[in-house]
Amino acid sequence: MPYDKLNLSTPVPVLSWAGHELGHDEMKMAKNVASLPFVHKHVALMPDVHLGKGALVGSVIATKDAIVPAAVGVDIGCGMCAVKTPYHADQLDGKLKQIRLDVEKLIPVGFNENKDTDKDVTNWQGWGDFKDLHSGVQHLDGKALKQMGSLGGGNHFIELCLDTEGQVWLMLHSGSRNIGNMLAQRHIETAKELAKLAGLKLPDPDLSHFVQGTSEFEAYWRDLQWAQNYALRNREVMMARFKRVVETHLAGGKPFKPSIQVNCHHNYAERETHFGESVYVTRKGAVRARQEDYGIIPGSMGAKSFIVKGKGCADAFCSCSHGAGRRMSRNKAKLHFTLDDLIQQTDGVECRKDEGVLDEIPSAYKPIEQVMANQNDLVEVVATLKQVMCVKG
Repeated sequence: MPYDKLNLSTPVPVLSWAGHELGHDEMKMAKNVASLPFVHKHVALMPDVHLGKGALVGSVIATKDAIVPAAVGVDIGCGMCAVKTPYHADQLDGKLKQIRLDVEKLIPVGFNENKDTDKDVTNWQGWGDFKDLHSGVQHLDGKALKQMGSLGGGNHFIELCLDTEGQVWLMLHSGSRNIGNMLAQRHIETAKELAKLAGLKLPDPDLSHFVQGTSEFEAYWRDLQWAQNYALRNREVMMARFKRVVETHLAGGKPFKPSIQVNCHHNYAERETHFGESVYVTRKGAVRARQEDYGIIPGSMGAKSFIVKGKGCADAFCSCSHGAGRRMSRNKAKLHFTLDDLIQQTDGVECRKDEGVLDEIPSAYKPIEQVMANQNDLVEVVATLKQVMCVKG
């Protein structure tokens, strides 16, 4: 059997593709989610599963007539974008540092935002619906406009990669920036207030939820879809800029048409049909992997990444992992590793090598090869990539 059924006494089972026993806190979190009365069929845990807020990162939760905003999380629509180029490895010789510097000039990282907005941003149709979003974010329209086309911080990145044939790929990882975070926080607060008023005895306040048919549910679902679309567009805008930089350096500015292009969420919720019923599927750190769906599973900086195609595994709600998964918290990584360790582990990658990115050191993550081995029933590998340049948020 490709998955383990966790030994938990819960109304619905928990199926795990982790390939190892979960720790006490992880088991407790899995049990909490599987105890919710509206969970459909079972909870599926992906191979990169680890502790999160309310629900485990790497969980797929199908629910009937209800949704848990904290399970979706605060980086609504966070995900990946990748493009296969016609360029070859030898065309990069001596150009990586300048490409990185030009990308950093063009795409703001961390808390930074764009000074000006271009047509790719202002032409987005989603701006027309901003006025309908939660009243608590109405003052953030200017910030949302300037942050579209920016990377953010943490584990967000922009990478130039090579596949096993030496072909050049462009890849990036980002979400819905500050606006998605603020929307999520407002709705999580509302859900917690409602749970308190109703006197609900929840195993964790972060499992406060909205029930379908209520105005609060409708408001959250509307804002969630908007933020997911914002995240998708944000990645498109950044990828277009990244593509222009690479075209300038490798083809004298002549544009290319990607032979493969993927843009997928891994922190989101969607209405889908599973086991014959229409349900809300929350993927908290998981990628949709229906038959023939393209997905992206990145390793840590300096490790391998994978472009995959889904196999449509019903038991996993047609999902797969979203990366290697952390095995060490950011603070622990900073205490445990030195700058020399970072330099050694990112050898051969053109990237920042300073204290500011020490928490992103490859050893803070699970080995991506093991994660991939644990999900060969969920996806097939289309391309194996290795980073040669990395811009960190």
